[in-house]
Amino acid sequence: MILTEDYLQDLLDKTLPQVRTGDWAVVLEGSIAEGFGNPGSDIDFLLIGRTKDDLPTMPSLFFVDGRRVEIRTRSVHQLAEQFAALKTGAKRVGRIPEDLLNRCQRLLHSYPLRGHALVEEAKGMLPVERFRDIAAAWWAHCARQSLRHALAMQCLGESEEAVDWARSGLVQVVKSWAAGQGETYLEPKWLSMQLDRADRPDISDRYWQLESAAAEVAADDYLAACLAFAADLGVTGVRRTPERLTVERQPGVTTWQAAERVHVIRGRRDVFALGERAGRVWRSLVLGSPLPQVLANARATGTREAGSLLAEFLRLGLVRLAWKGGGTVTPALPLASPPGPITPPPSTAQPLLSLRGAAVTAPDAVDLIPLPAERFGAATLELAFSNMVVENAREDLAGALQRGQWKVAEVAARRAVHSALRGLFCAYGVSPLPSDSDLVRRLSLLPEDTRPIRALADGLTRLTIDSAERAEAVLCELEDFVGVVRQAAGADAFPSSFDSADTWRATLELGYDWVRVAAHFDSQLPLQEIRDLVATSGAQPHQAR
Repeated sequence: MILTEDYLQDLLDKTLPQVRTGDWAVVLEGSIAEGFGNPGSDIDFLLIGRTKDDLPTMPSLFFVDGRRVEIRTRSVHQLAEQFAALKTGAKRVGRIPEDLLNRCQRLLHSYPLRGHALVEEAKGMLPVERFRDIAAAWWAHCARQSLRHALAMQCLGESEEAVDWARSGLVQVVKSWAAGQGETYLEPKWLSMQLDRADRPDISDRYWQLESAAAEVAADDYLAACLAFAADLGVTGVRRTPERLTVERQPGVTTWQAAERVHVIRGRRDVFALGERAGRVWRSLVLGSPLPQVLANARATGTREAGSLLAEFLRLGLVRLAWKGGGTVTPALPLASPPGPITPPPSTAQPLLSLRGAAVTAPDAVDLIPLPAERFGAATLELAFSNMVVENAREDLAGALQRGQWKVAEVAARRAVHSALRGLFCAYGVSPLPSDSDLVRRLSLLPEDTRPIRALADGLTRLTIDSAERAEAVLCELEDFVGVVRQAAGADAFPSSFDSADTWRATLELGYDWVRVAAHFDSQLPLQEIRDLVATSGAQPHQAR
């Protein structure tokens, strides 16, 4: 240790009065107990008691004689559970939580200060030699995952990322080897001192040469050198064979296509809209195939960014990588951010939705829609349904005008206005919708460039029709209004639903895309009859086939 026992005992005497009373055994753990540390290092005391209560995991921090003193507490039964969990986890080391491994390591390598018999009892729950094997296997697993991921990134042309993961794997390889030599402290910042104590200059020198060469050597050569070093230090399962990597389905990920837009839904919550090029690459995927073949299929679509897009699908957790015979590839950096798919900032495209699908920012975009999947399904379905109601209201209006039914015409016109506005709100992701009576006022929720629509809507909702001349003027105003709103909401290509059998069929086909999404997420449907559209796969329910 870099501090004397007398100094530590004096520091403990001054700290304990600030801690709740108890019959404690005390150890010093952490970097100073390991023989590392410096004047800025914490003094880490672990207090062990025989109490039956579960003691808090959170440490208390004190400042004594200019030193930062951290106090943790653990009962004997909590330590027993801790070591038992580690032994069980050793059967599948990849599932051992980093914190569990760290807690066990710190106690096993701690320096006893008080209650030596209880400390020995606690340490005796797991032999140090057994812990070395577990720690070495855990680091080897981490290294294997990092290097396999590096191999995948290099295959996809993401060289910088490949080098970074190879470099991470390199640290993990050496930590695995060092753990086998008894240097089990987890924190990588002390690796240089651990290698010095291991006294193997051949390994130490080779590691530092590779570490410093990361920015100087070509990515392909650097990865090859790291893989060779890993093999020499006994880390198996990382041969330079990208064919062993396969692209697999990610549980909880589904694909929905509307018109030309591909939507990928993750975990029944997050909706990603794929630009044209990204959609082509996604549709080219043959899951379960080797990564090089998947890449070749993606490039065959004519998409220059195929490798980068495949890498993005992996980062977002839309697909997963597996190693034949080795399970899913899950790279992680110990003592850093937890592994798992990333979630990018939500898309800024406006409006969010159209009948052609969610808006995207670029052809190769994989944009996160700022709506949960259920609201996405509900909003897109309402967008289609509201435009169908517009068509129905326009038909009612035309019939009323032919018969001079001015009051009927007024109601039909207002219905068309409100239905068009509902579609506009849905295009901007507003779901649930304001009531019809509040739609015009709530246009203030939408971006500034929709303000002209409010002025038009204001007049039309207050309209009166009392003559053929006035009816003709209102009809022209309404047609212009519907055109402006549909242009803003991406619904300008909506068919004239009730003009013919062909336009009705086109309406059903368009609505079917969105009904399926809404029904999948149990979104509230505007009419019960719409559910029948799913059952009939978009066809009329009574038509002979």
